[in-house]
Amino acid sequence: MGSIELQQVRKSFGSVNIIKGVDLQIKDGEFVVFVGPSGCGKSTLLRLIAGLEDVTGGKIVIDGKDATERGPAQRGLAMVFQSYALYPHMSVRNNIAFPLKMAKASKEVIDAKVARAAGTLNLTDYLDRRPGQLSGGQRQRVAIGRAIVREPSAFLFDEPLSNLDAALRVQMRLEIGELHKTLKTTMIYVTHDQVEAMTMADKIVVLDLGAIAQVGAPLDLYNRPDNLFVAKFIGSPTMNIVKGPSADKRGADCVGIRPEHTDISTTAGEWPGTVRIAEHLGSETFVYVDVDGIGPFTVRVDGEAPLHASDRVFLTPRESRLHRFNAAGARIAA
Repeated sequence: MGSIELQQVRKSFGSVNIIKGVDLQIKDGEFVVFVGPSGCGKSTLLRLIAGLEDVTGGKIVIDGKDATERGPAQRGLAMVFQSYALYPHMSVRNNIAFPLKMAKASKEVIDAKVARAAGTLNLTDYLDRRPGQLSGGQRQRVAIGRAIVREPSAFLFDEPLSNLDAALRVQMRLEIGELHKTLKTTMIYVTHDQVEAMTMADKIVVLDLGAIAQVGAPLDLYNRPDNLFVAKFIGSPTMNIVKGPSADKRGADCVGIRPEHTDISTTAGEWPGTVRIAEHLGSETFVYVDVDGIGPFTVRVDGEAPLHASDRVFLTPRESRLHRFNAAGARIAA
C-alpha cells in the first residue's frame, strides 16, 4: 500500500508561510510530480511528507493512518535526494545494503535484496566498484537501489536528475518510468522542469507560492489550464498571452494561444508583425515575431519554415485552441 493524503497541511518558518493549507490525495501506485518555479514550496512539501520537517498545521495520512507525528523511519517511505549521498569508501554493494545492515537484517536477506535491486537497475556488473568509479547516472541508480531494498510504500524523489547532463537526464527519465512500471509502487517526484513533469507523471501537482494552482493529468493541464499561472508554466515554449483590444473582442481580459496553435503566413492573416529571429532546428522551426500592437509572440512550425529576420508575416490563432482568462487570471469556460 502507498496511499498518501494531505489535509490542510501548512508550514511556516517564523512569520513566513511556506505551505498554505494544501489538500491532496495520492492513490496507491500513482506517479505524482510536484512541479513549480523555485521557491514555490515543492521540496518543502516533499520533506513534510517524508517527516524531515514538522508540519505547522494539518494532517498527513499514510495508508489510512495518521502519520503527522511519526518520525521519518516510522513512515515506511524512502527518499532519493538530488545529491546522491553515497558513501565514497564503500562499494556499490555495501552502499545499497547499508539500510538493511542498519536494520540488522540477516546476510541471506541482504544478499538477496541487493542482488534483486542491482538486477532491476542494471548494476550487477558494478557491485564491487566504488561510487567514484561510476558515471553520474550510475551513481543515481545506486541511490535508487538503496531506496528499493527498503521496500517502501512510496518513493520520494527530490530533483534527482538536476546534477546530470541533458542526455543522461533523458535516459534516467526513461529508467525511472520503467522502474515505476516494474515496482508498481507510489512515487512522488519533485522537479522544476515541466518537461520532466509532462513526460513522467500520472498526475501533476502545480505549486505556486505554497498553494496548489492545479492538479491533473499532464495533457489535461496542457489542454485546459485552470488559470494563467498554469497556462504559462506548462508547455515549452510558453503559451503566448494577448491582452488589450485583440483579446477584448473575444470576451476575455486576455487570451492565450500556444506556439503550435498559431498559423503563420507571408500573405494574409489576422495579426501582422515582423520576424525577429527564426530558429531552424530541422524537424521544426521556432519563429519569434514582434506583432504590431501586441508585442513578442512565438510560433512553432513543423519542418523547415522559409522565414528569416525582418520578414513581414501575418499570424492567425486557431479559434478552437484559444484559452480565455478573466481579470483575476481564472479560466473562462468555453
